[in-house]
Amino acid sequence: MGTNRPIFVLGCPRSGTTLLQLMLHAHPRIAIPPETRFLIAAYRSRRAFGDLREERNRRALAGSIVGRRATLFYDLGLDPHEITEEIAAGPPTLGSAFGIIFRAYARRFGKPRWGDKRPGYYEDIPALLRLFPDAQLVHLIRDGRDCVGSLKAMPWFEHDICAAIATWNEAIDSGYRAARRLPPGSFFQLRYEQLVAAPEEQLTALCAFLGEDYDPAMSRPDEVAGTVIPGRKTWHEANRRPVTPALAGRWRERLEPWEVALCESVMAGRLRSLGYEVSGGPRPPAGALARYARTVALRRGAAAKRALSDRLARAREPGPVRCLL
Repeated sequence: MGTNRPIFVLGCPRSGTTLLQLMLHAHPRIAIPPETRFLIAAYRSRRAFGDLREERNRRALAGSIVGRRATLFYDLGLDPHEITEEIAAGPPTLGSAFGIIFRAYARRFGKPRWGDKRPGYYEDIPALLRLFPDAQLVHLIRDGRDCVGSLKAMPWFEHDICAAIATWNEAIDSGYRAARRLPPGSFFQLRYEQLVAAPEEQLTALCAFLGEDYDPAMSRPDEVAGTVIPGRKTWHEANRRPVTPALAGRWRERLEPWEVALCESVMAGRLRSLGYEVSGGPRPPAGALARYARTVALRRGAAAKRALSDRLARAREPGPVRCLL
């Protein structure tokens, strides 16, 4: 078995996507890098790079990725000059530039197949498929209460519980839409709780979807964590230890009663449809429900603006964006 289709891992933040990234990276044919920040940022500003059929524009694009610390390119362990030259000599599309970087990362480990992981890709599935029409998307789902409880503890999460809940709901809804609309072989969903309880079984099913043979090393992601997870990301410490189901259900100790009530009030339908039990506690405070409603309205407005901006950008693109590798 074996194919070279790109793999993209997505889901609500704190749903276990880093664990799944490590499991995939442990496969002898697949390399998934630590989380980067250049793909969607460059896609949204693609018109600024001009016609990529001109070499100087490809160099400018490469420089915007490899020369800025905000893109986290430095986490990939690649030579900026070599990547710049490879992009300058490569096919004249945005997707090709991205593919060259991910391919170089896979080459670093002697592997033929590459991909990427970022939870927030659930917001940008149409963009991913414009860039990589043959991509295979893997959506990891975790109990929304656990995602919210974990997000609360993250030093980089600067929002309130309403934003955390809205993020999970949006990720689930995005997965529903993708499952309905994408062709067979393009989109796969799995549950975090099942993955940590029976990794071999779940990973075998995932490999069948990907067109790969399951490898036992995938069930030992802690063995590759040291070479993939940057040391500064202390919030991924659990991924440096063997897989365990013990982290499932920790929302009971992380969330206050009113937070559980708010979560279950606005997540209930989605939780039940995914097989999660709802405790059925009291209704949340009216003020909390009102704050959540305002949060959702603001986020929907922002999403609508992004969609309009993308439609306008598509109409004015100087050339195709599809990866031609």
